[in-house]
Amino acid sequence: MVAARIGRRGARIDRLNEDRTGAGRVNASGENHLTAQHEEQASADQLNNRIFFRLFQLGNTLQRQSVKELGVTTVQWAVIGALSQKHRPDGMAFGDLAEYLVVSRQNLDGVIKRLERGGIVERTTDPNDRRARLVRLTPAGHRLWPDLRDKIFEFYKQAAAGFSFDERASLVHFLGKLQAQLLTVEIGYKPPSLAEQEDGPAAG
Repeated sequence: MVAARIGRRGARIDRLNEDRTGAGRVNASGENHLTAQHEEQASADQLNNRIFFRLFQLGNTLQRQSVKELGVTTVQWAVIGALSQKHRPDGMAFGDLAEYLVVSRQNLDGVIKRLERGGIVERTTDPNDRRARLVRLTPAGHRLWPDLRDKIFEFYKQAAAGFSFDERASLVHFLGKLQAQLLTVEIGYKPPSLAEQEDGPAAG
């Protein structure tokens, strides 16, 4: 009798231990799953950080090399190139130019003033709206652009020498896709702005 009671008690203890062990396995499995999710998210965050930091470095490298090899900033050459287009013989409205180049009006104004001092661009009254002002190339700016454009193309050629045509086409596609996705970002966070008075890496 005593032995039977001891045997039944031992069986109950064994079942309790099994239940506890099983619960431990479930909890460990859940914790492992959460840990894997956290590690995957951390890896994605690090990869995203590498992408955007590399783009930041790329923009700064482009700016530095442009000044070193061509003697102009990237915004300066972009302004001259935009105003040289044949379908814009009268130039562009200041706001349209800022929107086209995706630069702030404040930064663009500084670039335009510098090019004005160099005799490359000028501001004129819009013939269709006397209240509006246009930015256009001067005769000196028109003479400058063909030679500068050829040097820019050589700059591009050397910079992209390690890429096949298909790789460059894919890069254009993915950069365009990333730019479009950036325009959808909405964080909903409004901290005090640190960028209002700061020139970007491509400021003139």
